[in-house]
Order: sequence, then structure tokens, then C-alpha cells
Amino acid sequence: MRRGRTVVFTLHTHLVFTPEYRRGPFTDEIFRRCEEVMRAVCADFETELVEFNGERDHVHLLTHYPPKASLSKLVGSLKGVSARRLRQKYPDHIRKYLWGAHFWSPSYFAASYGEAPSAAIKEYIEQQKRPS
Repeated sequence: MRRGRTVVFTLHTHLVFTPEYRRGPFTDEIFRRCEEVMRAVCADFETELVEFNGERDHVHLLTHYPPKASLSKLVGSLKGVSARRLRQKYPDHIRKYLWGAHFWSPSYFAASYGEAPSAAIKEYIEQQKRPS
């Protein structure tokens, strides 16, 4: 449970993003940079990034966010800022996988959950095979 000035809340979501065409542009270094950027974006939204993991062709995020945060705006910022920063830092590598103007697929998966199954979801995300 988290507390605000006038609210007590526990809002969690499991998000999954895939790169355009489900191509696998992630290396370990790019994956770590993506996590850093997404943690910073979450902090701007006063959102806790509880868990981050994924594989070469997708990322999973487990977030705990306040009621004032719009989930669609959070997702838009996570995808927009990370795409811009990753393309700036790794342009040649990313161009091999994603030749268009977009990094992320326009779609995403979002599921809310309560406290009870969060351990199971966290364990599932931890078991993803990070790119090496």
C-alpha cells in the first residue's frame, strides 16, 4: 500500500512492449540502457518500476503507480522516451533491426492485478531470458 495526501492505493500493472515487427534488437547493453531510461520515466510519473526483464524481442515491466498517473500517458512516455534515447545512443545497431521511424510496435499488453498474484507475476518476469 502507498499513501498520498488524500489517498491510500495499491495499483499495479504488468506491461509488455515489443519492438516493431517483433524484431530482436536488444543486446545486454541496450537492454540495461532501456531499463535505466524506463526507470527514469517511471520516477517522473511517481511510479515504481518493481521489476524489469524480457528477451531479445520484448520487455516486461511490473509497475506500482499512483491514481493520478494515466496509464496510457505513462505507456506513451515509456515507449517514446526509450525509443528516442536508444536510437540516439545505438543508431547503427538498431538500424539493422528496425529501419522505419518507429522503435516500438504501436500495440502493448497491460494487465492490472492485486497483491495476491504479484509474486507469481514477478517470478515470471524474473525468469525471462535476458539478451546476452
